Amino acid sequence: MDLARLNRCRWSRHLAFNDRNHCSAEDAPPIVKQQCKEEEDEPERRKRSGTWPRTRSLNAPSPIQQFGPCGRIMKNSAMVMTIQDPASQRLTWYKPPLTVLVIKKVRDVSVLQPFVQLVKWLIEEKHMVVFVEQTVMDDTLLINNPGFSVVKEKLMTFRDGKDDLTDKIDFIICLGGDGTLLYASLLFQQSVPPVMAFHLGSLGFLTPFEFDNFQEQVTNVLEGHAALTLRSRLRCIIVRKNDELNRTSKPPTNLLVLNEVVIDRGPSPYLSNIDLFLDGKHITSVQGDGLIVSTPTGSTAYAVAAGASMIHPSVPAIMVTPICPHSLSFRPIVVPAGVELKISVSPDSRNTSWVSFDGRNRQELFHGDSLRVTTSVYPVPSICAQDQISDWFDSLAECLHWNVRKRQKHLDELSDLTHSSSNDTLDSLDHTDQLDS
Repeated sequence: MDLARLNRCRWSRHLAFNDRNHCSAEDAPPIVKQQCKEEEDEPERRKRSGTWPRTRSLNAPSPIQQFGPCGRIMKNSAMVMTIQDPASQRLTWYKPPLTVLVIKKVRDVSVLQPFVQLVKWLIEEKHMVVFVEQTVMDDTLLINNPGFSVVKEKLMTFRDGKDDLTDKIDFIICLGGDGTLLYASLLFQQSVPPVMAFHLGSLGFLTPFEFDNFQEQVTNVLEGHAALTLRSRLRCIIVRKNDELNRTSKPPTNLLVLNEVVIDRGPSPYLSNIDLFLDGKHITSVQGDGLIVSTPTGSTAYAVAAGASMIHPSVPAIMVTPICPHSLSFRPIVVPAGVELKISVSPDSRNTSWVSFDGRNRQELFHGDSLRVTTSVYPVPSICAQDQISDWFDSLAECLHWNVRKRQKHLDELSDLTHSSSNDTLDSLDHTDQLDS
């Protein structure tokens, strides 16, 4: 299916949707081209000189509120702030969703049957256009599945790194663990369609939905009955020393990450020696195994294993966590989401460093290279099973067993205190002992 035909299908559904809901095209959200242009012009706008004067707010940039071709945040008439109250963030469709991308966990036999059930239901019952990755079609276990052969010819495919999915996908469904959500974030480096994640993996901290009654749950989402968690992402740009000197036309590494960007010592036996700058000011030098720069979503991933605090994903912040620092006083810190971090290898470092983005695209940082990290205006709109608060605390309890402890017994249950009271004194106890003797 080409893009022109897809747009015609969307337009016909849009007209029917507007007629059914008695609304017009003017009800669509403001076009986000101006906001996108502002982000493209960001490097030029943020050029600094002298003492690096501040030119933007410490708060996180207001996120783009349109997700894919037809999803957006529902307008709240009571809203008086520029940034909407996270508790009131609910999904609405100003056009009925037509295309859905289904991402399943790889190399997991237990996911195959739910995948076939979901895809068949979306095509036959919801009449949606289903996209899957090309590698899914080549899975031998799926090829031999009789249910899959019925819908195989009706599926649309894409190849990771070769096909652009921008403006082609209205809705994303993930089947598996947290890695499927990270993969969805990687596929969409700008606006991300709303993501509904089913827990069919190992941990499932970011996948709040159970698959048992998927038909009812997906229908509710397609009808616009869902709360959203806007999971902020970090824009990471590697600036090479040679590129700055030679001014080559080769574009720098520019990626959005959902969890974290990690800078470590790689295979070197020496300590990492990394300089950390915040808005151009040198903050500290990190001597240890490395540094984790994470989003609030990533605070419950690698960062929490390195001793960081856990931050709710709606908090606008960036977390900086050292990995095994050679200092007893170096604790993790939280900085405002509106700052720019610059990380570089110290000039006197004995070795280079390595950087990875959500566990992928691992690259070496040489002396003179730098990594720039800011908060992106393109969050991942994650659909909640209940709401933002309940989903997060349920995940803390079920996945990380947060604050699990045996309850302290009531005093009446303690056998050694049944014959004593709180007003007993040492003198009275001694007198009782003397009488007994």
